Amino acid sequence: MPKRVVSGIVTSDKMNKTRRVEINRLVKHPKYKKYISRRTVCHVHDESNESGVGDRVEIIESEPLSKLKRWRLVRVIEKSTEVDLVALRAARKEAEQAEAASAGSESESE
Repeated sequence: MPKRVVSGIVTSDKMNKTRRVEINRLVKHPKYKKYISRRTVCHVHDESNESGVGDRVEIIESEPLSKLKRWRLVRVIEKSTEVDLVALRAARKEAEQAEAASAGSESESE
C-alpha cells in the first residue's frame, strides 16, 4: 500500500526536529448537509529544522518515530510571509535606544 502524501500548515515549531502540522478539510454534515471545517493534527519529523510557523509543507507517512510522530517532512511548499510585530517593535525600540545613547556620548565629548 502506498504511503499518503498530504500538505498542511505548520502551527508550532517549538520542539527540536518536530513540527505540529494542521491539515484542514471540509466534511459534509450527515443530517443538515452543510459543510463543516475540520482539522487533523500531525506531528512531523523535520530533521534539519527548515520549516517554521505558518509555512505550507508537504508530509509523508512513515514508521512510528516516537509516541506521537508518524509523519516525515518532504519539502516546504511555501514559506510564511507573516511578520512578528512584537519582535519588530522590540528591535526598533532597541535601535532607537542605541542611537540615543551614542548621540548622548557624542554631545558629552564636545
